[in-house]
Amino acid sequence: MSSTATVPADHSAEVRQGVNPWLIAMSVMLATFMEVLDTAIASVALPYIAGSLSASNDEATWVLTSYLVANAIVLPASNWCSLRFGRKRFLVTCVIIFTVASFACGAAPTLPLMLLARIVQGAGGGALQPLSQAILFESFPPAKRGAAAAVFAFGVVVAPVLGPTLGGWLTDTYSWRYAFYINIPIGILAIVMISRFVHDPPYIKNAKVPPFDNLGFGTLVVWTGCLQIILDKGQEDDWFGATWLRWAFCFMVTAFAWWLWISWKHRNPLVNLKILKDRNFAIGCLLIFLFGIAIYSTVTVLPLFYQELLGYTAFTAGIVVAPRGIGAVCGMPIIGYLSNKVDPRLLLTFGFIVFGLTTFYFGEITLDVSPTTLLIPILITGFGLSFVFVPITTAAYGTLPNEQLGNASGLFNLMRNIGGSIGISVAQTLITRRSAAHQNFIANAVPITGQQFQERLHALQSYFSHGYGDGPFGPGNSLAPAQARIYMELQRQATTWAFVEVFRWLSLLSFGCVFAVWMLKKVKPGKGPANVH
Repeated sequence: MSSTATVPADHSAEVRQGVNPWLIAMSVMLATFMEVLDTAIASVALPYIAGSLSASNDEATWVLTSYLVANAIVLPASNWCSLRFGRKRFLVTCVIIFTVASFACGAAPTLPLMLLARIVQGAGGGALQPLSQAILFESFPPAKRGAAAAVFAFGVVVAPVLGPTLGGWLTDTYSWRYAFYINIPIGILAIVMISRFVHDPPYIKNAKVPPFDNLGFGTLVVWTGCLQIILDKGQEDDWFGATWLRWAFCFMVTAFAWWLWISWKHRNPLVNLKILKDRNFAIGCLLIFLFGIAIYSTVTVLPLFYQELLGYTAFTAGIVVAPRGIGAVCGMPIIGYLSNKVDPRLLLTFGFIVFGLTTFYFGEITLDVSPTTLLIPILITGFGLSFVFVPITTAAYGTLPNEQLGNASGLFNLMRNIGGSIGISVAQTLITRRSAAHQNFIANAVPITGQQFQERLHALQSYFSHGYGDGPFGPGNSLAPAQARIYMELQRQATTWAFVEVFRWLSLLSFGCVFAVWMLKKVKPGKGPANVH
């Protein structure tokens, strides 16, 4: 079955207004890089943030999820705001808000103030991705949009994988607060470059702006806010075992259904869901949602394994996962070249299979790994990720006209951020719950009356007896520390198995995405008509 679709006309010259498109790309990529970097840079610093602000590790993850959900709320509204206030002016304003909020995050003395600053920061950063992506795509002719997508991927793919390394170095060398202060010079440079090189296209200057969809925005805030509360407090309050969480879930479902109806039926909705009639864009949104679950979960979980179970510092954990960023950087030029020559479905299949195989390899992890054990798999993971994001973007936007890019980009990035929030929360919950389950499994397999347990207990008693000597804590008091040591080892082994299961489930998720990939129509980028099969 085949059909023909027309690629949008080339209006890139109207957007550039005499400016080199690569200067525009650098300007908007700075804003994107800064914003996406902040979703991951704090991941290795979570234990330090928790200790500094007197919070648990589960509460510290709110620093990530609150940012992502606040970010997601603003994403769909970015198109309307760019039409109402001018895209360039709105983009600069968002960068300023994000930069100021970054300073507030670094200076926050308590967790509530930190979360408030992160919400403001996420709201300020929510429009940066869709605006930057729309500007970038419009600045290049259709034949070069694959290269533009590769450039944008530096901000969206490389930033999350480099974030833990940079965050770890800043945390160990200075303080976790500098993981947020680092945004200030980047933000200032982005403001200067955007002001100098970015211009609004004529269709935005002459646009008739419809009334703001208050009801659509209100329902969006309710269902995303309830989602954040459920994700943040679910594990702590036994999920649906808590009555108030069941009510929150009901409010979320009701608001979400209402938002869907408004976005589909209203004449000028905040998010025009009718764009999902385009099959490629609809499947692209599904794939980017699953991709958000996979990448954010992996970026968050792997550094935690090194820190919590192997005792690595934040910087060391960041260094260990740094090869993922190197792999992504190496893959970008290749994918930028291939994106206009190879069927995106083939590239996506390769990317998801590579990511699935490497995360499955992570599922073989043990407590005996060295810092270099996972060097090659982590490097290959980054390389595979570059073959996921760019083809998804190319396929999803392949037949959309420029006028729909703003609305499409907001919805597209909303799906990725919601996927990231869900992925982080579910991964943390699985680690906590599966650790407890594996403690029971191991305890049942090695009973305290068994020979293995008794031999280990007596060996540790002997060790601690020699350590205590003949003082008041002599041989008679060696039982308690020996039992405590065995229990600590039980916890470490059980938690290791929980990490192993999370990686294996992420691997299955990646392999499952391959089936969705082949539901996409074939898009052949280029000038003039494009063949869509």
